[in-house]
Amino acid sequence: MIQRTVRAVFISDIHLANPNSQVDLLAEFLKTTQMDTLYLLGDIVDLWKLSTRRGRWHKDHERILQLILAKAKAGTRVVYVPGNHDPFFRHFANTCLGPIEVRQEAIHTAASGERYLLLHGDRFDEDIYCGRFWWHIGEWLYEAIVTQNRHINRVRALLGRPYWSLPGALKLRSKKVRAYIDSFEEKVIAFAREQGVQGVVCGHIHQSKLRITEDGFVYANDGDWVESCSALLEHPDGSLELIQVPHTQAQPRQRLHPSPAWSGLKAE
Repeated sequence: MIQRTVRAVFISDIHLANPNSQVDLLAEFLKTTQMDTLYLLGDIVDLWKLSTRRGRWHKDHERILQLILAKAKAGTRVVYVPGNHDPFFRHFANTCLGPIEVRQEAIHTAASGERYLLLHGDRFDEDIYCGRFWWHIGEWLYEAIVTQNRHINRVRALLGRPYWSLPGALKLRSKKVRAYIDSFEEKVIAFAREQGVQGVVCGHIHQSKLRITEDGFVYANDGDWVESCSALLEHPDGSLELIQVPHTQAQPRQRLHPSPAWSGLKAE
């Protein structure tokens, strides 16, 4: 069943216990991907949802945890960096929960030698905070949109159409959202530069991206499994690839070769 073997996989924002979590797509991805290291960059279990009546824990959500644990027991190194929706697990930073390492933040060294800072990304929320009222309004609107997106894609699947992200399309049309995303990326990159690394991998804002700055610094956001269904891969040669699941020919994959002889970011 394994279709790809890579050096490392980076995923975040699964939001287990949230009805909108795309657990079926994630389960298929985990079953068909073999990796040396699996990085879970926060918001794996949505403790916020579980604390309200809107949270639901299903067997399909339990299956994701079982798949992750099975990989860890089979030899895959699993590193967990908790986020703002699962902050409870930050109390276990620098310890192990069974076969899973828990870190506040982590450093990943690629096969080509580049060092990447790994974090969730919520540490920058205070710097770009828009106020509690508007934050709650934004959360409510986002949940409504992703719920609608789930129903839309059920119909698309029946019609044989590929998965499509309504929230992603709306983000591209909103100047305020684009400004927020740009500000987030700038602050993440600035912070990571101070740590003396060559790149950064994060999640949090549900906006997958892979790019390299003019001076060669790598910014990667592995996206989420609520709307974009994306993951970041490191191949044996150290190159990075951002994929969307399920992948179709209409969705170009991004591949980045950041080593000294890198050939840049390209669609494949």
